[in-house]
Amino acid sequence: MIHFTKHAREKFEILKEHKFEISRKQVIETINNPELIDRSRYPLLIAQKQINTSHVLRVVYKKENSNKIIITFYPGRTKQYEQR
Repeated sequence: MIHFTKHAREKFEILKEHKFEISRKQVIETINNPELIDRSRYPLLIAQKQINTSHVLRVVYKKENSNKIIITFYPGRTKQYEQR
Protein backbone atom coordinates (compact mmCIF):
# COMPACT_ATOMS: atom_id res chain seq x y z
CA MET A 1 0.00 0.00 0.00
CA ILE A 2 1.09 3.54 -0.70
CA HIS A 3 -0.05 6.34 1.60
CA PHE A 4 0.39 10.09 1.14
CA THR A 5 0.86 12.29 4.21
CA LYS A 6 -1.24 15.44 4.47
CA HIS A 7 1.80 17.48 3.42
CA ALA A 8 2.37 15.27 0.36
CA ARG A 9 -1.28 15.58 -0.68
CA GLU A 10 -1.06 19.38 -0.37
CA LYS A 11 2.19 19.46 -2.36
CA PHE A 12 0.31 18.76 -5.62
CA GLU A 13 -1.53 22.10 -5.30
CA ILE A 14 1.58 23.98 -4.16
CA LEU A 15 3.52 22.86 -7.23
CA LYS A 16 0.55 23.59 -9.49
CA GLU A 17 0.52 27.19 -8.22
CA HIS A 18 4.18 27.40 -9.25
CA LYS A 19 3.29 26.11 -12.73
CA PHE A 20 4.96 22.73 -12.17
CA GLU A 21 2.34 20.01 -12.22
CA ILE A 22 3.15 16.56 -10.92
CA SER A 23 0.59 13.74 -10.93
CA ARG A 24 -0.02 11.06 -8.32
CA LYS A 25 0.82 8.56 -11.06
CA GLN A 26 4.28 10.14 -11.54
CA VAL A 27 4.97 10.01 -7.79
CA ILE A 28 3.89 6.37 -7.52
CA GLU A 29 5.86 5.42 -10.64
CA THR A 30 8.95 7.08 -9.14
CA ILE A 31 8.86 5.04 -5.93
CA ASN A 32 7.90 1.81 -7.69
CA ASN A 33 10.49 2.12 -10.51
CA PRO A 34 13.16 4.61 -9.43
CA GLU A 35 16.26 5.29 -11.47
CA LEU A 36 18.10 5.89 -8.21
CA ILE A 37 17.44 5.54 -4.47
CA ASP A 38 19.29 7.91 -2.16
CA ARG A 39 19.72 6.29 1.27
CA SER A 40 21.75 9.12 2.80
CA ARG A 41 18.86 10.12 5.10
CA TYR A 42 17.94 6.61 6.22
CA PRO A 43 15.36 5.58 7.46
CA LEU A 44 13.96 8.04 4.93
CA LEU A 45 14.49 7.02 1.32
CA ILE A 46 14.55 9.35 -1.66
CA ALA A 47 13.50 7.81 -4.96
CA GLN A 48 14.51 9.71 -8.06
CA LYS A 49 13.38 9.54 -11.68
CA GLN A 50 13.84 11.75 -14.73
CA ILE A 51 10.58 13.55 -15.65
CA ASN A 52 11.76 15.70 -18.54
CA THR A 53 15.02 16.78 -20.15
CA SER A 54 15.89 19.26 -17.39
CA HIS A 55 14.19 17.89 -14.25
CA VAL A 56 14.04 14.86 -12.00
CA LEU A 57 11.31 14.04 -9.52
CA ARG A 58 12.52 13.24 -6.01
CA VAL A 59 10.12 11.47 -3.66
CA VAL A 60 10.89 11.24 0.07
CA TYR A 61 9.25 8.24 1.69
CA LYS A 62 9.65 5.65 4.40
CA LYS A 63 8.72 2.01 4.63
CA GLU A 64 6.52 0.76 7.46
CA ASN A 65 5.95 -2.97 7.20
CA SER A 66 4.54 -3.47 3.70
CA ASN A 67 3.47 0.17 3.37
CA LYS A 68 5.26 3.07 1.72
CA ILE A 69 4.51 6.43 3.32
CA ILE A 70 5.15 9.36 0.98
CA ILE A 71 6.29 12.31 3.04
CA THR A 72 6.99 14.83 0.30
CA PHE A 73 8.20 15.14 -3.27
CA TYR A 74 9.79 17.84 -5.32
CA PRO A 75 11.19 18.51 -8.77
CA GLY A 76 14.92 19.14 -9.00
CA ARG A 77 17.14 20.25 -11.82
CA THR A 78 18.83 17.29 -13.45
CA LYS A 79 22.26 18.94 -13.22
CA GLN A 80 21.91 19.34 -9.44
CA TYR A 81 21.13 15.65 -8.87
CA GLU A 82 23.34 13.97 -11.47
CA GLN A 83 25.34 10.95 -10.26
CA ARG A 84 23.81 10.81 -6.79
